[in-house]
Amino acid sequence: MTQHLFILTGASRGMGLAMARQLLQPGHTLLCLSRHTSDALAQQAASSACELIQWPQDLAEGAAASARLADWLTTQAADAYASATLINNAGVIPRIGPVRDADAADLAHALRVGLEAPMQLTAAFLHATATWTAARKVLNISSGLGRRAMASQAGYCTAKAGLDHFTRCLALEEGLKPGGAKVCALAPGVIDTDMQVQLRGANAAAFPDRASFVGLKDRGLLTSPDDAAARVLAWLERADFGANPVADVRDAG
Repeated sequence: MTQHLFILTGASRGMGLAMARQLLQPGHTLLCLSRHTSDALAQQAASSACELIQWPQDLAEGAAASARLADWLTTQAADAYASATLINNAGVIPRIGPVRDADAADLAHALRVGLEAPMQLTAAFLHATATWTAARKVLNISSGLGRRAMASQAGYCTAKAGLDHFTRCLALEEGLKPGGAKVCALAPGVIDTDMQVQLRGANAAAFPDRASFVGLKDRGLLTSPDDAAARVLAWLERADFGANPVADVRDAG
């Protein structure tokens, strides 16, 4: 039994797309949940011995996404995979500005995609695979902003802080269960993605930290999506994955 299952959200752009490309390897089954499917990924999968499944899925509808995942997992044989990994990568930045000027629907959307959906998908994944013999992992893509407060970023910071604490709780639960899943909320560093473009392009009057993000770009301190993806996937393969449920790729060791 050499097949490995990976379930990845937010695979249509940025680091998520880079991770998907790197996971398209022989012996892998990759299920991607994103707002849009990728023709490039489909072409790459067709030329490799890798099974790719792409679901166009709005992760703001986490209950529907998790129900769909649970149903699909129940169709898989319990002994079909040597390992099964859920990577909750998707996230969005709500409108950049102070909370007093926030739109309620915009805040709700950010929390649904960045926190609610990962919790629901994780619950579905762990329940559906509870009797599997496969080694199971849950990797939640966090952020330094989940651990450091920033003005005008309350929605994003809160979603990531919640994801961190959710992962801590999850680690305690799974640690009590024989064969429990290994879990980690991992900050991937500062990456040159569309999110950084949003931050640099924000109104300086509404975003006091705008200059620091401009400086990161100007000084060449942003990691490419491909490099960030490689570092995250290398962390996933560490023998001590999950030993620290909240980690950063820049941590020593």
